[in-house]
Amino acid sequence: MDKEEQSVAIKYNLNSSKVEAAARGWLKERGVELPEISTLVYNAQKEYYPQLTVEECEAAVNRVLSKREVHNALLVGIQLDRLAEKGALDSPLQELVENDEKLFGCDEVLALSIVNVYGSIGFTNYGYLDKTKPGILERLNDRHDVACHTFLDDLVGAIAASACSYIAHRQQAHAEQQERGEQPTPVGAVPAD
Repeated sequence: MDKEEQSVAIKYNLNSSKVEAAARGWLKERGVELPEISTLVYNAQKEYYPQLTVEECEAAVNRVLSKREVHNALLVGIQLDRLAEKGALDSPLQELVENDEKLFGCDEVLALSIVNVYGSIGFTNYGYLDKTKPGILERLNDRHDVACHTFLDDLVGAIAASACSYIAHRQQAHAEQQERGEQPTPVGAVPAD
């Protein structure tokens, strides 16, 4: 087998850590810092779990950001936002994304692929955050910015909503462990899903 045949014979192999690093890097390049997402989570959950800490919220956000489905959605959405900024999408898609057309809906559908990872409570959390647009979501949704965040604001909201769901799931497990007389796993701990 010559060199050309060998290169053809090498199969594609997903490098998950590289994909995760890219997704996290692209968030940062777009001005999204993890503490801002953690603050969204904390503010949405503190009423229900008064003992919750921002550190536990950050652990939950990092847990969500470790999921392959989340990486994929972030890479697709952020790439579409970048292309819209450059005017590189074909019309009418360019205008739909560039103007964050209210009836477009694909940005929310992509975000729901993240929320779906953590169950039905995630949809409720996402709906609340999408409607109220607190904190970083308000900034990302501001159309006076030169950057296009049609997908990004929904994706960040979905990450926060999923982290809220993760916390709710952990709180439930924590309560069940206490009822059984077991040493509860801390809410911020990262058990296997």
